[in-house]
Amino acid sequence: MAKQSESKVVKLGGPENIDPGMIINALGAAVIVVGENNEILFANSSAEQLFAKSKLVLQGSSLDRFLPNDSPVFQLIEQVQGGMHEVTEHGIVLDAPSTGNRMVSVQAAPLIEISGVVVLNFQERSIAERIDHRLTHRDTARSVSAMAAMMAHEVKNPLSGIRGAAQLLEQNAKEQDRELTSLIQDETDRIRDLVERMEVFSDGAPLQVGPVNIHRVLGRVRSIAENGFASNVRFIEDYDPSLPPVSGGHNQLIQVFLNLVKNAAEAVPAVGGEIVLKTQYQHGVRFAMPGSESKIHLPLSISVCDNGPGIPQDVQDHMFEPFVTAKQGGSGLGLALVSKIIGDHSGVIDFKSDPGKTMFRVLLPVSDQPLPENDENEAG
Repeated sequence: MAKQSESKVVKLGGPENIDPGMIINALGAAVIVVGENNEILFANSSAEQLFAKSKLVLQGSSLDRFLPNDSPVFQLIEQVQGGMHEVTEHGIVLDAPSTGNRMVSVQAAPLIEISGVVVLNFQERSIAERIDHRLTHRDTARSVSAMAAMMAHEVKNPLSGIRGAAQLLEQNAKEQDRELTSLIQDETDRIRDLVERMEVFSDGAPLQVGPVNIHRVLGRVRSIAENGFASNVRFIEDYDPSLPPVSGGHNQLIQVFLNLVKNAAEAVPAVGGEIVLKTQYQHGVRFAMPGSESKIHLPLSISVCDNGPGIPQDVQDHMFEPFVTAKQGGSGLGLALVSKIIGDHSGVIDFKSDPGKTMFRVLLPVSDQPLPENDENEAG
């Protein structure tokens, strides 16, 4: 009679019994360590899957055996070996026989203990596609701008004539017909209000860009919120006091973060509602722009985080599109407008939402001009 197999329980004991290699191999991200001449010194299990090669083949080989020589990955390696602490690039396309056509985000960081050795972290698709999807909202915003301009020109003027005609008819109308003239006026007013809400998307004067103290912007937004719609919400500030000035428009950025904070305030519970405002500098964060070979550097991160129930999964992929909203009675134009303004600033907006925590993060460029002497960077 065959013996039944017994499950074996492995007791790890203390930290000294945990093999770091086991942990790295358990990661979902592909990790590769390269040394001089781009020789692969180490590859984890996910890297084997990404490059469709075993560790025996990868380790000891040159990375350019598996990636074309003009791949942006080699530029990241050179930057880190040249002295940069950490570099991240989103939207890199790996197109080689070993990898197939994949879009990834790549983080390159030095192995401090060994000179010239670089650790590469490949995040496949999930992050890169999400960022790329957010960047495409700029095209949506441009389409909305064109539609708003057309509606203002082609719709508002005829509406005024229709309403005026209805008022004249009402003067001589029979009692039973006045309900219809009132209906005409009410409906023209409703359409006019919709057009006016859309007009905020129309392209007006070019954005006047200058150095902006983002902490002063956030302070203004918090003051408005605490004295109005968010009087029952607890605010927490987690600011980097050394943050350089943002390149942008002061009033437009107030509009952006006022909208994000208002959404957060409406999402948090009536008791125990909490909003965290955070700023930080992220070294080496660059984005490849869709349809362009240029890359933009967006190291300034400003986030608004709330402890609300989260955004329904079925609307998350469309949150920045016009007329999409998770709020009852919402117009669905607020986040579309935010997306347009951030796009005008050459920035990126993204979000992550889970039950109990939703965070909107805005990435913006640094101003090449200093703040005025009377506009110190207030933080804390």
